[in-house]
Amino acid sequence: MKITPIIGLEVHVELETKSKMFCACPANHFGQKPNTQTCPVCLGLPGALPIPNKKAIESCIQIGLALNCSINRLSKFDRKQYFYPDLAKGYQISQYDEPFCSDGFVLLDSGKRIGIERVHLEEDTGKLQHTEINGDKVTLVDFNRSGVPLVEIVSKPDLSGSGQAKEYLKKIHEIIRAIGVSKADMEKGQMRLEPTVNMNIDGKYTPMVEIKNINSFNFATAAIDFEVKRQVAEFEKTGFEKTPTNKTTRGYDPIKKVTFLQRTKEEAKDYRYFPEPDIPPFIIEDDVVERLRQKLPLLPDQEIANLVKLGIEERFAKLIYDKPEIIKIINIIASPVGASHDSPVVDINRLASLIVNGKLSTTGDVKAEYLSLTKVGSTDRGELEKVIREIMEKNPSLVNQYKEGKTNLLGFFVGQAMKATHGSADPKTLAKLITELL
Repeated sequence: MKITPIIGLEVHVELETKSKMFCACPANHFGQKPNTQTCPVCLGLPGALPIPNKKAIESCIQIGLALNCSINRLSKFDRKQYFYPDLAKGYQISQYDEPFCSDGFVLLDSGKRIGIERVHLEEDTGKLQHTEINGDKVTLVDFNRSGVPLVEIVSKPDLSGSGQAKEYLKKIHEIIRAIGVSKADMEKGQMRLEPTVNMNIDGKYTPMVEIKNINSFNFATAAIDFEVKRQVAEFEKTGFEKTPTNKTTRGYDPIKKVTFLQRTKEEAKDYRYFPEPDIPPFIIEDDVVERLRQKLPLLPDQEIANLVKLGIEERFAKLIYDKPEIIKIINIIASPVGASHDSPVVDINRLASLIVNGKLSTTGDVKAEYLSLTKVGSTDRGELEKVIREIMEKNPSLVNQYKEGKTNLLGFFVGQAMKATHGSADPKTLAKLITELL
């Protein structure tokens, strides 16, 4: 039986703006007293009119550019109609058929290309809090989050395993943080993950499942792995196949490590989309796109590639690429310009290793600390002669064998001296000194 998972991912990212998407209320809602950052617009009161947040639109376009998307010249907002207690207006302002960005991709380290179907902008909903008051179970609604700008990144179903999904999600997370449009703190709900999973089993397709509101890479991979096993087992038992109407939405329980049924998933027609009448369409001019493109910093893969060109091993480059203070230090003291004229160039990978492993701080006189830790600089002739004599005293029989003609032992003495100097001495200089002393 040939089994192939078919996985797509929706990633929701709260943008870091001062105000909400369509009103002037503060967007930073985390930890605030409930319902203190609201107004008639984000409460959906009659007659309140939305005013789009220019910064949020620009941030959405920058995300699209960073994800290799085409920026659509014509875009518009639409009303997505559905009822839920955290949606005050009874509809969400989102984008349907004319998003700001479409047709992008992310490259995995393996070279596999994961397509990005669209990147669109919408408003977030309020938050429900299930609690008890006077012994009665109640649900409270906090509308502080209502109207916060939210970008949705929708991948194509190009992923075929939880490992690929995790790598893709991490790359999205790294890119979002690198361009500075969101901190994407998943513990604060600033980045939420929704995998879509079904299976190709010998050419037959299982019903599609969307897993909602996951806030951890590990939970996302665990949910995908469970869902793959569940769908295979269900197909073997029932033979049910995918139809246009049997999509479902499931949640993930991180304690039990299982997915659970929430509801039948709606189709686009169920939301009765229509253009938002209070916001005219947008024409995105080429010069605007180019200006936003020029503002993009180097992206993570580019930063890593540049560090590798400097001679840093890729494993270290991936750990330090987003730490500008470390990169600055490496650029200064690990180059011939940064090295003093009377000491060798710093071993760049040893420097990176010491910083990554917490053995070298990034404050104070980093170079002096590095030299002290590695003994770089204490390799003048007198120091080297002292090291060599100590090695000879510890190995008198080998010294005699060398003097009797076993000159291949020179490599042993050079190796011991390199070890004693932590690799900072020049092997040719050591060989010359050892030959003289022997």
